[in-house]
Amino acid sequence: MKTVFSGVQPSGTPTIGNYLGAIKHFVDLQKDYRSFFCIVNQHAITVPQNKQELQHNTRSLAALYIASGLDPEKATIFIQSEVPAHAQLGWMLQCIAYIGELERMTQFKDKAEGRSGVPGALLTYPPLMAADILLYGTDIVPVGEDQKQHLELTRTLAERFNQQYNDIFTVPETKIAGSGARIMSLQNPEKKMSKSDSNQKAFISMLDGEKTIMKKMKSAVTDSGREIRYDPESKPGVSNLLTIYAISKNISIKEAEQKLSSESYGSLKEETGAAVADILVPLQERHAELMNSSELDDILDKGAETARQASSKMLAKAERAMGLERKKR
Repeated sequence: MKTVFSGVQPSGTPTIGNYLGAIKHFVDLQKDYRSFFCIVNQHAITVPQNKQELQHNTRSLAALYIASGLDPEKATIFIQSEVPAHAQLGWMLQCIAYIGELERMTQFKDKAEGRSGVPGALLTYPPLMAADILLYGTDIVPVGEDQKQHLELTRTLAERFNQQYNDIFTVPETKIAGSGARIMSLQNPEKKMSKSDSNQKAFISMLDGEKTIMKKMKSAVTDSGREIRYDPESKPGVSNLLTIYAISKNISIKEAEQKLSSESYGSLKEETGAAVADILVPLQERHAELMNSSELDDILDKGAETARQASSKMLAKAERAMGLERKKR
């Protein structure tokens, strides 16, 4: 059976874009792959984090994974910092990465721009991301379009290591999700929805209540004219709402277009808000149960142990290949 790995940063509550573009697909993938889904909290600290908020967000994200349908009996769910092999292999891969490669990363350029002091980890975290993936013999990595560059670097580092030392790493393939890979901002449909957007109306959090969901959706930007059709170039606002509606209802965008073509923009927003609420409200109830029980800790303890066992084998191979294993007399 092939292996899939993916992770999400606990830098805040995920948005409906994170759910539709990533987490929802994780649930489908766990049926067909040996699955590792990680809360990548070590990536979150590349920028300053409040200690209590990071601890809460890490636990909350794990609960959202499970509430969304990830099954601990089918998938290994764990926290990155509880598996030391990630940081260990991350350093080893950093030693074979070139500064020029890291400086070309678009996300580094974006996050470093305008900062008086740029943390070194903003430059060097891509090898840690590569380690996350390579530790488990990963075949498939589901990512959004904005992460393709990092996956290409992961492939480059795996191939370089295999050539320089020993052929031990599986070179992973990128799996871009379908239409849900890029859910756009409700206030600026030209840019991706982000939980860090300063405009709270621009995104719907996975923990927003039904009234908040409907209110934010009613204020969503649409386009000139009255026609409801999928055309991201000339009607980005309407197209974004159609995408959200279609994925929430598990139908094609064409079917969504046909169903809503005779509606007003107001009705489109209302129908889309209701479709999102239908998903999130039951999920939020399960999330609350998990946050207030030891069940979540039991799942994470088991997941960390499984991940430690799996990753230690690959780490040992990599250390042996680089000459880091002690040679006994």
